[in-house]
Amino acid sequence: MYLVCAFLLVFATSLCPAQQAPTSPPPNQPTAESEITEQQGTTTLKVKVNLVLVRVVVRDSRGRPMGNLRKEDFQLFDDKKPQSITKFSVEQPNSAIVSLDNTTEPAIEGTPATKPANIPEHYIAFLFDDVHLQASDVIQVRNAAVQQLRSMQPTDRAAIFSTSGQTMLDFTDDRAKLHDALLQLRSRPIAGSGVSDCPDVSYYMADLIQNKNDSVALQVATQDALDCAFGGDRRSITAAQSMAQAAAMRELSFGEHETRIAFGALARSVQRLAAAPGQRTIILVSPGFLNVQDLQTESEIIDRATRANVVISALDARGLYTVIPGGDASHRGGSANPFVSGNKSLYQSASASANADVMADLAYGTGGTFFHNSNDLKAGLDRLASMPEYFYVLGFSPQNFKYDGRFHKLKVTVPGAKDVNIQARQGYFAPKHATDPAEQIKREIEDALFSQDVLQELPVQLHTQFFKTSDTDAKLSVLARIDVKRVHFQKLDGRNRNNLTVVSGLFDRNGNFVTANEKVLQMRLKDDTLATKLDSGVTMRTSFDVKPGSYLVRLVVRDDQGLMAAQSGAVDVP
Repeated sequence: MYLVCAFLLVFATSLCPAQQAPTSPPPNQPTAESEITEQQGTTTLKVKVNLVLVRVVVRDSRGRPMGNLRKEDFQLFDDKKPQSITKFSVEQPNSAIVSLDNTTEPAIEGTPATKPANIPEHYIAFLFDDVHLQASDVIQVRNAAVQQLRSMQPTDRAAIFSTSGQTMLDFTDDRAKLHDALLQLRSRPIAGSGVSDCPDVSYYMADLIQNKNDSVALQVATQDALDCAFGGDRRSITAAQSMAQAAAMRELSFGEHETRIAFGALARSVQRLAAAPGQRTIILVSPGFLNVQDLQTESEIIDRATRANVVISALDARGLYTVIPGGDASHRGGSANPFVSGNKSLYQSASASANADVMADLAYGTGGTFFHNSNDLKAGLDRLASMPEYFYVLGFSPQNFKYDGRFHKLKVTVPGAKDVNIQARQGYFAPKHATDPAEQIKREIEDALFSQDVLQELPVQLHTQFFKTSDTDAKLSVLARIDVKRVHFQKLDGRNRNNLTVVSGLFDRNGNFVTANEKVLQMRLKDDTLATKLDSGVTMRTSFDVKPGSYLVRLVVRDDQGLMAAQSGAVDVP
C-alpha cells in the first residue's frame, strides 16, 4: 500500500507505481512463514494520541539562541495548569544526510552508493502576499529577493510562491528561473478593495462596526459618509448611516476573503515543505493582514508546521512603517472633520499593529523570526533565510483532555534562567473529535518520511546499492537491516510478537518526491529462534527502477508499539 500517494497527489513528480511483489528473504534469514512473514500492506498499530507539540526558541540577553537547556529547565502551562513534558528534543538544524558505504552488505551484488555533490539540504519557500502587497512594496521586496538569492548555497533549493497563485515556481537551484519568477510578481488585491470609496471604511473599522458593535467607529463612518456624499447636511444622517453600514459589510467581506486566501496559500506551502527531505523554511513576505475570523485556521497552520518541522519566518514588507494622516495614495483625501480624521488616525495605528500580529504569531509559534520596523529588506531576508541555531520541541498530553474545539492558552517559562527571551506558540485549539488511529499512524509515518530527522528508537541500519541494467536504466536497492535481538517483543501464545512497518522513499536531486514502497514484517518468533538463530539480524529489501542521476533515500521503520527509526541517505547513479 502506498500511503504517500494521496498525500502528495498535487506535488508528486510521478504516479505511485503498482505494488511490488514481496521479495524472498536473503539466505541468512529463517524462512518459516509462521515465524517471519513479509507482506505488502498495513497492520493495526498502537497510536500516540493527544500529543501537543510546542516549538521553543530561547535567546539570551544578547539575542543569541541558547542550546544548553534540558527538559528539567522548562515549565509548560496549559490554561495556567502545569503540564508534564513527555517529549523533549533539542534541534540543531544541519544536514542529516549521510554518504552510504555498503561494502559490508553481501546479500546484493552491485556498486555501493556514494553521496552526490550539492545534494539539497535546505528548502526555502518565498511566499509573497501579493493579495495584500501594494505596488510600491512589490518593487522593494522583489529587488531585495533578487539580491538575497545571489547568496544561495549549492545545497539550497528555493521556491517562489504567491498568495494569489499567479506566480508559482517549485523548488530549484536554477537562479535564472528564480529571477524570472520574481519579475512576474504584481500587486493583486481582490477586485473592489483596491481604492477606497465613500465612505472610506477600512477592514479594521469594518470589524469594529460589524463584529464588535463599536458605536464610535459607526459614528466615524457615518460622519465620513455625510461629508463626502451629502456635503455635511445633517438631514441625511439616516442615509449616511446606511451607507456606512453597507460599506462596512462590503469591506468586511473583502477582508475576510483576502485573509482566507492568504491562509490557504500558507497552508499549501506548509504541505509542500512537509514533502521536502531537509531543513524547511517559509519566508512570508507581507504587509500583514487582520485575522478576525480564522483563529483556528491560524492555530492549525502552526500545529501542522511544527509537526512537519517547517519554520515560518515573516518579513514586514512595509519596512519602517509610519501612519500617514488621511491614508496613503489608495485613499481619497482626508476628511476636514477633526472627529473623523482624529479617530481614523487612531484606527490606522491600531490596524497597523494588528496586521503585524498574525506574522509575529506564525513566526514565534513555529520557531521562526519576525523581521519588521526596518527598511533594510535585503538584510531581513538574509536573516530569515538562516534558521536559528537551536530549537526545543516540548510535547505534552493535556490532562483531562476534551474534544470540544476550545482554545487553550499556552505559556512556556525557564525559571532558572535570567534575562532570556522565549518564543513559542500562544496556544492551540483542541480537536472536536478523536483522531482515527489509522490516520494518526499514517501521519506519523508520513511526517517521518518527509523529514530529515534521525530517529533511533529501533535498531535499524540503512544500506543502498545499485546495478546498471542498461546504459539508461538501473536498479536501486534499499536495505533495512534490523537487529532483531534488540527489538522489544510481546509474548503471546508462546511466541515473541511484533510487527514492523518499513517504508522506503525516493526523492530526486531537488527533493521532489518520486515514489515510495511500504512493507510489513510480521514476527512470531519462537524462543529458540530469537535466542540462537538471528545473530545477523533480519534484512528487508526494496528495489526501485531508476534512471541515472542523484537521489535522496529515506527509510522509516515503525513497530506496533509506536517506536520508530528513520534515516536518510544520498546516492549517485552514473
